[in-house]
Amino acid sequence: MFNVSKVWNANHESEADILINQGGTDSGKTYAIMQLLFWYAITLDAPKIDPVITVVGESIPNLKKGAYRAAEGIHSSTPGLKYHVTNWNKTDRIINFKKGWIMEFISCETEQSAKNGKRQFLFVNEANGISYRIFWQLAKRTRRKVFIDYNPSAPFWSHEKLIGTTTTSNDFGKSVQLIISDHRHNPFLTDQEHNQTENIADKELWKVYARGLTGNLQGLIFPKWKMIKDSDFPDVDFFGGLDFGYTNDPTAGVKIAVIGNNVFLHELCYLPGIAPVQMKEIFKANGFTEGTHVYCEHDPEQISQLRRLQVMALMAKKGNGSIKAGILKLNEYNVFYTESSKNLHIEKTKYMWEIDKITGQPTNEPQSGYDHLMDAIRYGVYTKFYRQ
Repeated sequence: MFNVSKVWNANHESEADILINQGGTDSGKTYAIMQLLFWYAITLDAPKIDPVITVVGESIPNLKKGAYRAAEGIHSSTPGLKYHVTNWNKTDRIINFKKGWIMEFISCETEQSAKNGKRQFLFVNEANGISYRIFWQLAKRTRRKVFIDYNPSAPFWSHEKLIGTTTTSNDFGKSVQLIISDHRHNPFLTDQEHNQTENIADKELWKVYARGLTGNLQGLIFPKWKMIKDSDFPDVDFFGGLDFGYTNDPTAGVKIAVIGNNVFLHELCYLPGIAPVQMKEIFKANGFTEGTHVYCEHDPEQISQLRRLQVMALMAKKGNGSIKAGILKLNEYNVFYTESSKNLHIEKTKYMWEIDKITGQPTNEPQSGYDHLMDAIRYGVYTKFYRQ
């Protein structure tokens, strides 16, 4: 029924539970996965419980430009497929099939929204635009296979949480396979389209978009930070940085040491709603004493509670321009972070400058979202420097 590519074959033949499709531009990964999902819907008998195939995007507009558009193209160009579709609700983006399957196209902007419903198959389109917590909720409610795809412009949770893991070392107890594709695997492109991608002049762009390899494109705020062993953290003259979290956002704490031109970082906590008494225990367990300074976000009540618990909590230096000044100050140092600082690593790989929608160039404003530990680090280093 379908004219398929090597990418389709690789996904179809895989026995893994989670299929990671990392690919360059025009590799046809999204199209191939949508073909495969249609194939499931017309060849497999739908189960009585949760006969659902879910396709998720960062937002509905992004979905309409990606997987949903691919679905429309496959449907319109495949006459045999139309026989198997009993209804297509364009408003709600739901497709019903003769076999009893339901294919839904949704966006999940919060972790709570991802908890709704269970399914047999899941496809997360452009997964690097979706948080790990949302993905975790979706994948945990998927009974058979999970597919994700993305352009690897920078590392994100897929590289940290899935790639290279086994059923005993990831959060799902499932097998994982990485499929890397690029334009050479797409037989439906013209020679001109192949040449356009193959002849990208910028080496980093070529690596990502012509070969599907993980890169660090312009816009990454801290591209040169390096990971070290926990035992290499110099446990002397350290201080803390703390960004308070409440119901949804995490309380992010970090241990910081500055030696010469080197900054050393160790993640202490990354959980929502940590009470001050718990924070004291975390600091104490990591060698903080009553005299160790902890530079905090401006929350007088939280700081007051910590002070009553004999934690030397101080308001961080803030004000107009302090965010950019703090980032610039950090970039003056060689920065090292411990290998156990998992959330710090994720934030570091996602902390980027906002991109100007007109010029396509990075601005001087950092994106929000992946910045809780980044803020805690900045509070500590910038305030310490300012006080000195």
